[in-house]
Amino acid sequence: MAESRLIQGRYRLIETIGRGGMGEVWRARDESLGRQVAVKCLKPMGPRHEPNFLQVLRERFRREARVAAALQHRGITVVHDFGEDDGTLYLVMELLNGRNLSQLLDDNRRQPLPVADVIEIAEQLTAALAYTHEQEVVHRDLKPANIVRIADGTVKICDFGIARLGHDIGFTARLTGTGIAMGTPHYMSPEQIGAGTVDHRSDLYSLGCVLYEIATGAPPFDVGDAWAVLIGHRDTTPEPLRARRADLPEAYDHIVLDLLAKDPDDRPRDADELGKRLADARRFDTGRSTAGADARRTAPTVLLPFWTRGMTTGVPASGARPPLQNPPGRATAALVHAWTTGAVPLRDAAAPAAPAPHSGRPLDRLTVLAERHGAGLDLGRGGRWAEAAEVHHAVAAERRQLLGPDHPDTLTSHFEAARALGRTGRPDAALSAFEQVAAVRTRTLGADHPDTLVARHELALGLGSLGRGPEALTVYRDLVAARTRVHGALAPETLRARHGLGVNLGRLGRWEEALVEAREVAEARDRVLGADHPDTLVSRREVAVALGWLGRWGEALGTYRRVADARERVLGAAHPDTLASRGDEAQCLDRLGRADEAAARHRRIAQLRQERSPGRR
Repeated sequence: MAESRLIQGRYRLIETIGRGGMGEVWRARDESLGRQVAVKCLKPMGPRHEPNFLQVLRERFRREARVAAALQHRGITVVHDFGEDDGTLYLVMELLNGRNLSQLLDDNRRQPLPVADVIEIAEQLTAALAYTHEQEVVHRDLKPANIVRIADGTVKICDFGIARLGHDIGFTARLTGTGIAMGTPHYMSPEQIGAGTVDHRSDLYSLGCVLYEIATGAPPFDVGDAWAVLIGHRDTTPEPLRARRADLPEAYDHIVLDLLAKDPDDRPRDADELGKRLADARRFDTGRSTAGADARRTAPTVLLPFWTRGMTTGVPASGARPPLQNPPGRATAALVHAWTTGAVPLRDAAAPAAPAPHSGRPLDRLTVLAERHGAGLDLGRGGRWAEAAEVHHAVAAERRQLLGPDHPDTLTSHFEAARALGRTGRPDAALSAFEQVAAVRTRTLGADHPDTLVARHELALGLGSLGRGPEALTVYRDLVAARTRVHGALAPETLRARHGLGVNLGRLGRWEEALVEAREVAEARDRVLGADHPDTLVSRREVAVALGWLGRWGEALGTYRRVADARERVLGAAHPDTLASRGDEAQCLDRLGRADEAAARHRRIAQLRQERSPGRR
């Protein structure tokens, strides 16, 4: 296809970003909405193809569009449009700024990913599968190439090309009868291979294959030709992961091996059960006591990647450091302290030394820094922001020395350190760091570069939270203009900036303007993301807040109730977000003089909070 090709008079293809057996994926521009998108095109169909074959391809493509477009979850790629243009079927999706798991392994020279990353990816994929299975959708082709980790760490499942609705009887037979492979050999469940009944537990098996590969560097049955791989899935017990990766916690080894059970009944019952097991494994690590030297020597070192064994420290960040708050587990505390001060050895002197994987192959210093950066991100995701700030400061100092102060990786470390500072109650220090990062990125990368825009958004948030409203308003207006220019008026990033602009208008007491902005953003998010999307509901709540400040409590009540009903429908009656919305509703009733109804709402909220035990998900 020529670079200038326009699909359906709307989507201009710019460059190829992926190829597969079924077609190509292009980076494209939606000329109608002025945003960048990804367009998946089925390869041009010539007369050599049999009519039945073409019919099946069309059916599979249409199904991908219908199924994927109906899914709304942060772990699922958003589908915008579908059609056929001059014999080419196309699917329009959100353009993801990231790398798929196969590419991440290639970037890492096919070495396993850090343990912390494996665990984080496992938890996010499990949550996404729990959602899709709840919608009675089975993916059927889960593999590293179909899973993308974007820049902010979010993991997204792509390509529902052979997804099957749970109630869609007979479709499987029609497709497999054509001889088209229904899955990828290295990740196919035994029941897929044997033409058995395929349900959500087949996805759990494929997930086990994916986790096995990113944890060890190779899939469970990496034995040459495709037929041998299929026989391995059907007949061979996989080698335990810890036989290949000694530093992997035992609990995760058991979880993955259970996912790879030949009989679906021997796997976790569903993704919800798997999510509970993963949560228990993580709680076991973070809640592990340090009582007793024997326990310390025998307990697995969860979340610590293999390269921490015997690692020497680099150049510490300058300046005095406050003591760590919320001390982590002993091993992690030693790791963070060694990274930032060089004072504590990583391994207990009383513990027996274990051979480090890949010994004799020293890691490049930049690779070590990249993995330390990833561990800092993981600390932040776990809410351990003080430790994360220490790690990012130390990595930033070393990257500055090795790469220079203006290198993108150095700036990324400074950016993450600033984020962590902001979440440890040091907003002034965070704001100063964001200002510096935004200024350098503007100078070196350009004002419209995605990294520059992200830094400017954090700068606007910081200014607003510190009460510097007029300055924040200026940054938000510039950011909205840039996002609109780069991504389009309806892009989620643009709407996020407009949402911040509206919130800041409210902080300045300009409630009429805030109401207009909130309504426009809410309606746009409704169209782009869906009525029940969390971002849409947040914007609807901002509408209600503005109405309340303007004294229009009757209208505010209707909007608050709409948000609460949607959250209850999607999240459940006892979810904290739902309860917060019911609280908003009760406040409105109080304002309207409907005290009895307000009291009933408050009693119901208290009852649901009491029923919600600390361990309940």
